[in-house]
Amino acid sequence: MTGLSLLPAIEALKAQAKRLRAALDSDGTAIGHSRSLELLAHQHGYKDWNTLHAAVGNRPLACPVVPGQRVSGQYLGQSFDGEVLSVQNLVSPGRFRVTLLFDEPVDVVTFDSFSAFRKRVSCSIGTAGFTTEKTSNGQPQLRLDL
Repeated sequence: MTGLSLLPAIEALKAQAKRLRAALDSDGTAIGHSRSLELLAHQHGYKDWNTLHAAVGNRPLACPVVPGQRVSGQYLGQSFDGEVLSVQNLVSPGRFRVTLLFDEPVDVVTFDSFSAFRKRVSCSIGTAGFTTEKTSNGQPQLRLDL
């Protein structure tokens, strides 16, 4: 079994199980949600999902990314790949300030005759990996592909 300090929160584990299920499905192996939870528990060294769930308990929500992790997503509607430079817990439960370094600068202006490129950004995200702040079209300013 892995140490409790290394285990993500329940929400993050469920998201991992969902991604595992989608990956297996794309490879032609369809499994149910409960089976993906069981497989995830085994990956973490636990007998079954119930044992893993009990080990995690009701801990505070964990940030979905860690410093040094490679990430991709959308920033102001534009795709990016980059690296997580830092993560900081915020006072609001389940909110984190992350600083990202994009591989390629992202133009944050949509006006044709003007550009403003950003390579490093900091923002506040939740456990689902997106900001609560929205652009004028209602989309999150930043969304990580988790």
